[in-house]
Amino acid sequence: MTTTLVAPTIADIRAAQARIAPHAAVTPLLRSPALDAVAGGPVLLKAEVLQHTGSFKLRGALNRLLQLSPEERERGVVAYSSGNHAQAVAYSATLLGMRSVIVMPKDAPALKIERTRAFGAEVVLYDRYTEDRVAIGGAIATERGSIVVPPFEDPHIVAGQGTLGLEALEQAQGLGLSPDALLVCCGGGGLTAGCALAAEAVSPGTVVHPCEPAEFDDTARSLELGHRVANEPGKRSICDAIVTDIPGEFTFSINQPRVGRGLRVTDAEVLAAIAFAVRELKLVVEPGGAAALAALLHGKLDTRGRTTLVVVTGGNIDPAILARAIGG
Repeated sequence: MTTTLVAPTIADIRAAQARIAPHAAVTPLLRSPALDAVAGGPVLLKAEVLQHTGSFKLRGALNRLLQLSPEERERGVVAYSSGNHAQAVAYSATLLGMRSVIVMPKDAPALKIERTRAFGAEVVLYDRYTEDRVAIGGAIATERGSIVVPPFEDPHIVAGQGTLGLEALEQAQGLGLSPDALLVCCGGGGLTAGCALAAEAVSPGTVVHPCEPAEFDDTARSLELGHRVANEPGKRSICDAIVTDIPGEFTFSINQPRVGRGLRVTDAEVLAAIAFAVRELKLVVEPGGAAALAALLHGKLDTRGRTTLVVVTGGNIDPAILARAIGG
């Protein structure tokens, strides 16, 4: 099915930018002397933690739902997510007067489950280690006649996520800076793909690097091998927002010819990045949203004398994880 999907163009990303503008925040691009000192060069931090619903996922969800026909809106939507896409779809659906059902793992942070319900969705819980969320979501959609809104395998979702890259690169250019590298947290690859397409069009000298948990480095290994490979089952990571089994077929087809090498970070490095964000940047960042910052702080890429753009993608952190990070 995904082989029939066509990658969005920069025109599609610009159209998405205009479409979601009334509902999505333009998040700030921040500078920090502490970050510059660590990196040995200018660092631009895209604070997407300040987006409505607390993550970049709102961009893709809004762009997808805003293009549904009146008849499709009547049927409602179904999504599956560990939390951020869940909240984004729930928020967007309620904003547009639609019903939403979200399939979420039982072990997702309680905050994310609670907020998804608060945004108006019906939440169906499942076991991520023994059950298939795609199958569950598909069955619900079939039973209710609803529209499935996938987290990344959709050109409208990718175009919406691409607005983050476009926005950040245009902000950098407004500061007179041209990033050499763009570090982005990566799960299924939708944000990476959108940013890669935006960079290719407006800042071709910028290399996009997907950043992943060391135990869930499917994109990094797939890029190295030249084809999609899955993670070993049974692994664990605190980065719940970006733990996927395998890169999306559609997103990988976009990313493979366009991005640089994947960067891997450990849970300990992510916890240190969360603590750094609180202490030095006054930002609350969730584990999955801190992977790119962790990669910068722990030297996963040579940034000396170079301009680096880093995206902190989400701030919906479990309070216990936040306490663990800043207490360590």
